[in-house]
Amino acid sequence: MMMKKLNRTNATETNSYPTRILQFGEGNFLRAFTDWIVDKMNKEIGFNAGVDVVQPLPNGMVNMLNDQDGLYHVYLKGIKNGTPVTEFSLIDCINKGINPYSEFESYKESILNPDLRFVFSNTTEAGISWEENDTLDMTPQTSFPAKVAAMLYMRYKEFDGDKSKGLIFFACELIDRNGDILKKFALQHAEKWNLGDDFISWVNEACCFCSTLVDRIVPGFPKDEIKEIQEELGYEDNLVVVGEYFHLWVIEAPEWVQDEFPAEKAGLEVKFVKDMKRFREQKVQVLNGCHTGSYAVSYLSGIETVRDAYENLEVGSFMKELVYDEVLTVLDGTEKELKKFANKILERFANPFIRHQWQSIALNAMSKWETRNLPSLINFEQKHGMLPQKLVFSLAAMIAYFKGEANGEAYNVQDDEWIVDFYKEAWAECDGRPISIYILCEKVLSLDKVWKQNLNDIPNLTITVSHYLFLITQVGMKKAVKAVLSEDNPLMQITIDKMSN
Repeated sequence: MMMKKLNRTNATETNSYPTRILQFGEGNFLRAFTDWIVDKMNKEIGFNAGVDVVQPLPNGMVNMLNDQDGLYHVYLKGIKNGTPVTEFSLIDCINKGINPYSEFESYKESILNPDLRFVFSNTTEAGISWEENDTLDMTPQTSFPAKVAAMLYMRYKEFDGDKSKGLIFFACELIDRNGDILKKFALQHAEKWNLGDDFISWVNEACCFCSTLVDRIVPGFPKDEIKEIQEELGYEDNLVVVGEYFHLWVIEAPEWVQDEFPAEKAGLEVKFVKDMKRFREQKVQVLNGCHTGSYAVSYLSGIETVRDAYENLEVGSFMKELVYDEVLTVLDGTEKELKKFANKILERFANPFIRHQWQSIALNAMSKWETRNLPSLINFEQKHGMLPQKLVFSLAAMIAYFKGEANGEAYNVQDDEWIVDFYKEAWAECDGRPISIYILCEKVLSLDKVWKQNLNDIPNLTITVSHYLFLITQVGMKKAVKAVLSEDNPLMQITIDKMSN
């Protein structure tokens, strides 16, 4: 029997909502997080909001989304009130997907929709950036902030500066003050394009750019079990996305924004706060920092998922020591409070239902490491007068990962093209000798385009990173992890002796 294709013809119990949300990003995370939240709000409290999804890059998944009429299932797995549970939800709040690079008129139509009120975004850590060459007449602009400036100008002109047609932005990119930075760059484009003081005043008075913090582990598409899932669902759903039960959205915004987006009334963990600094530092540096700080160590040890790594004796110990001995020591809060938070976070890594692939965490690892791990490293060195060895080792492991080859086998590295090309050239010039490894590390640490500074200026960092990278290249990741966990491991002394010669 042929399985039914998931669409609004075959799935009869679906709802239609007026488009009130424009979402930049069609990937797994937003579909399992913000769209899931909107779906809950629609069904629990009658929020009555549909979503138009914009593909931020020329290549993406909106065609797949449109093939299913915007429908897909979120498959949650985890522990609820101490009991293992799984839950499927059919998400029906997405009205259409748009590729603005090939469907600019459709994109413009969504922007000028008079009912539009909210904009969600997750354009990755690299998405909220300044692009000097973006111009107003581009269809569309390259960078997300330039797109925002252009879309707001369209609305400003279309509605003659009507302040009720301003928009509320919820930025979900994992960078500090994401909403503030988005607004800053958007206004810079407005000034560069000479859009006028009246328009800039309208943006400041009619629009609200909210910095937010998002938290839900989303492994993504369950390719290893998709046939069984589709049979259980009774539909051919090629956009199933798996997530954990836990979710948290912290939004820094005025009270009137909460009134317009009353997610808490739907029983959701959406917290509106006046200052999100403490929430962000804890979440980004513990949860995301442990992920990004451990992905290369785990993957190059032959471990493919977070849970398997956490349950591995050596790698699991590495993850715990990185968090408890290094990251927590530089965060605000009492020791009891921070350990309780870390315990809760790390317990999620052992979720028996989640297969969170390290390769998905490895995407755009350089910008992630700068955002999630570098603050911990710098603050640790400044506070304690010494380098945090697990964080430094994770930096060396990431450099090793970007070689794209381990144990004679090649793997795909996904990052900005210039970063991939940089590492390809840098590793090609490295002959494996200690001095050559040192020069390679020196080059990486000098990438101020990534680090926003020259990391070679941090005392002893370059030599320590090169020391660990040489160790990894000499004995492999598994033995190198054991060595870094044991200060008296003879492998460490051998490496020091070789580096010294």
